[in-house]
Amino acid sequence: MTRPRRLRATPALRALVSETRLHPRDLVLPLFIKEGATEPVEISSMPGVVHHTEASLAEAVREAAEAGIGGVMLFGVPLVRDAIGSGADDPDGILNVGIRIATEAAAGRLVVMADLCLDEFTDHGHCGVLDSHGGVDNDATLDRYVSMAIAQASAGATVLGLSGMMDGQVAAVREGLDASTANDGAGFTDTAILAYSAKYASAFYGPFREAVESTLEGDRRTYQMDPANRREGGRETDLDLLEGADIVMVKPAMSYLDVLSDVAAQSDVPVAAYQVSGEYAMIEAAAANGWINRRAAIEESVLGIKRAGADIILTYWATELAGWLR
Repeated sequence: MTRPRRLRATPALRALVSETRLHPRDLVLPLFIKEGATEPVEISSMPGVVHHTEASLAEAVREAAEAGIGGVMLFGVPLVRDAIGSGADDPDGILNVGIRIATEAAAGRLVVMADLCLDEFTDHGHCGVLDSHGGVDNDATLDRYVSMAIAQASAGATVLGLSGMMDGQVAAVREGLDASTANDGAGFTDTAILAYSAKYASAFYGPFREAVESTLEGDRRTYQMDPANRREGGRETDLDLLEGADIVMVKPAMSYLDVLSDVAAQSDVPVAAYQVSGEYAMIEAAAANGWINRRAAIEESVLGIKRAGADIILTYWATELAGWLR
């Protein structure tokens, strides 16, 4: 008789035959640095996640490095915004300041990544430059992305997270980085691109909008993907691979594990997935009400993303989870 339960009999046996394993190096911690902040302030819809000061950002990066995680992803929250997101490529803009701080604090122990998108820096809250009709101008936005990429690479970012979902963004940024004269004329050929290849127009971004103090009115459905579409995620991934993406990503993770599995099967580069703010907030809220076991739910949710095919997982629990894994 076949008895699969034999291999479930003890904790040691279950661990031995486990098909999927998490490691701290699989994890990336998103971090928010706020211009002018004098102390860390918790984001109300994301308990345990804060707007960092320059000093607290450095400490959070050092803590993450000591926990052994793979990287951090930085987001900037500026005081002043305008129509073209001028603060995004300002060398003294808050995100580029944060990159320099994080790079120094990491001291090579983890990878410093930066979000490359205009939504945090525009007064209208969209991920690009608007045309005369109020729509996002794809090609004008690409020019801003290239300038932003050079600024972030100059500040020390190792990986640039292209999250705007503009057509051709990977090719434009890759060409701009390679041709740049900012790096003593050598270009930024070693700066890697993480393409948010299958990024969906999701309801689960709500707490993130609070985190970056978004000014968006309306939605981003003309450039982020329709949640109903699975095959389109593969098409977007193929395009980013052809354009030179070094890593591809699916976002969000929880509701799109089928897309993540598809992308993992087709990609010949590492695959990332972002466990977004809404996923984090739901588990924290349910745990706070005593409805679920917090640690078990966190571990299971991240393990499910890994099992679906992610090599890299962005999660707000990265440092805490790494401590449990070690």
